[in-house]
Amino acid sequence: MLAVEEKFNQPLEKLLPELVTENGLSATADYLGVSKATLGYWLLKLDIIVRRVALAPGETLEVKRVG
Repeated sequence: MLAVEEKFNQPLEKLLPELVTENGLSATADYLGVSKATLGYWLLKLDIIVRRVALAPGETLEVKRVG
């Protein structure tokens, strides 16, 4: 975990949600050089919730951070 944080100069709590949202789980794991199982463990350990949402054509989704 520390090696990835140092490489990207960001805490995983901030880095992982952005990467997973933009690229998905498999691509994020590949990009970070870890297995999907390791990425899943990190997400679980850091209490980062991943949800899948299906949108119909023309629909949009807005995500807001609280606090």
